[in-house]
Amino acid sequence: MACLGFDNEKYLQTQSAHIRERLAQFGGKLYLEFGGKLFDDYHASRVLPGFQPDSKLRMLLQLKDQVEMVIAINAADIEKNKVRGDLGITYDVDVLRLIDIFRDLGLYVSSVVLTRFNDQAATKAFQSRLESMGVRVYRHYAIEGYPSNIPYIVSDQGYGRNDYIETTRELVVVTAPGPGSGKLATCLSQLYHEHKRGIRAGYAKFETFPVWNLALNHPVNLAYEAATADLSDVNMIDPFHLEAYGVTTVNYNRDVEAFPVLTTIFEQILGYCPYKSPTDMGVNMVGNCIVDDEAVREAARQEIIRRYYGILCDQKQGKLPDEVTLKLELLMKKAGVDVSSRKVVAAALKRAEETGLPAAAMELPDGRIVTGKTSNLLGASAALLLNALKAISNMPDDLHLISPVAIDPIQHLKVEHLGNRNPRLHTDETLIALSISAVTNPLAEQAMEQLSKLRGCEAHSSVILSAVDEKILKRLGINLTCEPRYKN
Repeated sequence: MACLGFDNEKYLQTQSAHIRERLAQFGGKLYLEFGGKLFDDYHASRVLPGFQPDSKLRMLLQLKDQVEMVIAINAADIEKNKVRGDLGITYDVDVLRLIDIFRDLGLYVSSVVLTRFNDQAATKAFQSRLESMGVRVYRHYAIEGYPSNIPYIVSDQGYGRNDYIETTRELVVVTAPGPGSGKLATCLSQLYHEHKRGIRAGYAKFETFPVWNLALNHPVNLAYEAATADLSDVNMIDPFHLEAYGVTTVNYNRDVEAFPVLTTIFEQILGYCPYKSPTDMGVNMVGNCIVDDEAVREAARQEIIRRYYGILCDQKQGKLPDEVTLKLELLMKKAGVDVSSRKVVAAALKRAEETGLPAAAMELPDGRIVTGKTSNLLGASAALLLNALKAISNMPDDLHLISPVAIDPIQHLKVEHLGNRNPRLHTDETLIALSISAVTNPLAEQAMEQLSKLRGCEAHSSVILSAVDEKILKRLGINLTCEPRYKN
């Protein structure tokens, strides 16, 4: 079972306190750019065992009376139906999801800003949809010469052309469904407009990774590079911080490259720059809440291997170039790991070799490894799921939780009426069959009760799984990897 390496309660307290301190520093309104996932941050929970996926949201709830939320979305992402890879939904749908989540938790969502707006038809339709729901919408435009033509940017033709977002609370959190949504530009545009109105306002950035006070090649920071390999992000020492304070901190290339421009923009808007380095801009306290460094190192190493397999599968499907794979291989070398460090890989491949068919393996919370093979009734991942539940329940391996008699009519339905060529049950169909069996079979009911214990377990498949199987295993919280090859 994974050791806890992160104190989540300490994080909630220290992070909210640090944001209050930054708010007091400016003495007026603070625009807080919220990078990464504000809600369901599963990357952080994997590399920092003990970090809860909703920690950042819970932290904001401690500031609920001071906070209002502004959600930014790039108009180009609406037009091309950009999809969140982890959830499988488009960015515009995710904006609606985020509004619902924030409001249900009692956070005030004041508006949505459409960045890089250029009169796109789909974007205007989305604006109409939001406004029909009572959501205020603002438009920000692409600025010619951005970010180098600073005199033009900081003018009535640049930021001044953007809509002024009306806010009423002192802490304005600017978040988004994903990267490239224009959060920083939204914050800077607001600083310009607030300054013209004589309102004191400041800016800060909340980006969980890389962790500024961990070493450059600490596995947690390497895992962040692995997660953003397709974006060409690179961790680096913050040269501005080193020069200003003589202290080594870690940031990433985009913030370091943009800092001279930001400094000039701040000077144009405020008359001075409140920060001496990109690290100064941040309010991240994650590094101060690690309580077991070796536990988070091992968790991060495993994440790098998982990312490597994910990249291999994406490359197999033609989604990524070869350079990204080479970058992941370099990161694994830096972290001192290879695929043999992931126990379930060898177990899955051995089972596949023994049977001559696709197989899968899972490491249970107590360290035991169970496998699943392809049969006439079940796919390998479905068999693995049942075998894992039996093992956790201490049931015999040869026990049938679902009677073959019950599976037969499901297969008949799939093949004869729904036109499927593969009669074997997928994981979703297997879980439905198991839940039906639980009505009359106490052992099936007992197995169903163990599903929550699979969260955080490691699994590996000898082939790329179907979208259905992959989605179900991820929804159960299982950390899945696959060999980069298809069954056929």
